[in-house]
Amino acid sequence: MIALDDLYPGWDGLAAGAMYAVARVLTPHAAGRPARWQRWDWATDRYDGDCELDAGSGIVLEGSGALTPEAAGFAAVRVWLDAPADVRRERALARDGDGYRPHWERWAAQEEQHIRRNDPQRLATHLLELA
Repeated sequence: MIALDDLYPGWDGLAAGAMYAVARVLTPHAAGRPARWQRWDWATDRYDGDCELDAGSGIVLEGSGALTPEAAGFAAVRVWLDAPADVRRERALARDGDGYRPHWERWAAQEEQHIRRNDPQRLATHLLELA
């Protein structure tokens, strides 16, 4: 599994992380080449640490912004998990605590922009909703 949390270039990088995943992971993998990327280090605010996935391995790419028109063509199964904003906020803060709290609004705004621009529900082969 590859988490977009490891690819986003910081708190303003939802769209850039998704594009990075297409360029560095999905495209080479689909061409039969190893996928190579760098992991984002949130503490130092920069890419650091090389990762590789061999061409024969399967990929599960997860994270906000992952389901875009550019990424959809690489996957036979595309899942969109939706939840009300208050549930998303509660779960995110429970997972990441006070480190996430000051960034919630700006991240949620990027998620909303992603939904308006890419319509991931339409791209999904499976829809799930948390209540």
